Amino acid sequence: MLVYFGFSFCPDVCPTDLMAIGQAVDKLGPGGDAVQPLFVTVDPDRDTPAHLADYVPFFHSRLLGLTGDATQIRDAARLYRVYYAKVAIEGAAEYTIDHSGFIYLMDRNGKYLGFFPPGTPSDRMVAVIKAHLSAKR
Repeated sequence: MLVYFGFSFCPDVCPTDLMAIGQAVDKLGPGGDAVQPLFVTVDPDRDTPAHLADYVPFFHSRLLGLTGDATQIRDAARLYRVYYAKVAIEGAAEYTIDHSGFIYLMDRNGKYLGFFPPGTPSDRMVAVIKAHLSAKR
């Protein structure tokens, strides 16, 4: 699994990393079928299930968007040691979310294998993922 915590209203890092995740899954060819990409929102107020259903397919057809109530998201984020905080935008009614932007690589049983920092190119992800896929055969 590739697990990413972010939010759909993110103006920069989230869409860039989600695009790289989608490209990596595609570049793996048939091996990509063994990789499940997940997007976990840290903004449940705006990222409703209906909104995520419209948003995530832009990045990959198999990307799953996950949400829950604030407590569920907080608990999931803690398990992955994800930082996030709602931040008011000065002079606006809107807000943004400050958050860490790591892409977590997990095995089929949910065991942590490593992470990719924000901005990791898809080719780098492919090289690392291929090594793990080959080791499982």
